[in-house]
Amino acid sequence: MAEPLLRIDGLTKRFGGLLACDAVSLDIAPGEVHAVIGPNGAGKTTLVAQLGGALLPDAGSVVFEGSDITRAAPEDRSRLGIARSFQITSVFAGLSALDNVALAVQAHAGNSFRFWRPVAGDAALEDPALAALERIGLSARAADRAGDLSHGERRQLELAMALVTDPRLLLLDEPTAGMGREDSDRMIALLDALKGERAIMLVEHDMNAVFALADRITVMTYGKVLATDTPAAIRANEAVRAAYLGTDEVA
Repeated sequence: MAEPLLRIDGLTKRFGGLLACDAVSLDIAPGEVHAVIGPNGAGKTTLVAQLGGALLPDAGSVVFEGSDITRAAPEDRSRLGIARSFQITSVFAGLSALDNVALAVQAHAGNSFRFWRPVAGDAALEDPALAALERIGLSARAADRAGDLSHGERRQLELAMALVTDPRLLLLDEPTAGMGREDSDRMIALLDALKGERAIMLVEHDMNAVFALADRITVMTYGKVLATDTPAAIRANEAVRAAYLGTDEVA
């Protein structure tokens, strides 16, 4: 069996008396879509924040492609091949869709966001940005302000900003949050097209998205891992059904 792309061992994070992540252990294989689900407050976003480097754990380790990155800075993780999206869109509303993605190219190259130096006309930035917009179906909106895009389009734009860094691992926190069915289906199709091309950790409440995309699913409750298994096994797991899925989950 191939070595995991990402291995998490005993990851623990406290906020005062709250144990948000309680010795969480799991691994992600190259090219795998690994969904993390659970009720609100289960520790999912805290887990992703530790993997992206926004939070440092109190205990445990994170190993990516054989290197211990437990205490690595977010920018170092990005350069190693980890990209993250957030629950709330994090685009620059006053800039065009193209400039948003071009700035992501610039930042990934190790430069700060130099707003006094326009990215417009810089082919080294614009060409990969346009290719990323084309990949996610937003090339026709390249010149439009990000603030004028629909919610679903802004989530697509955020995905383009992650993809343009050519990550080996995408950390996606609620990519379909706030979407209607049509936009959600479009995002599911975009992510499905990435399967096998790069690994994805998908934190998601939409069970249609989870069961359509995931190769494996980890269920968290109260900061702990309740189960990790295939979608079919998770669906049939009585403890998981009692804790989270209930009896009316997707067919």
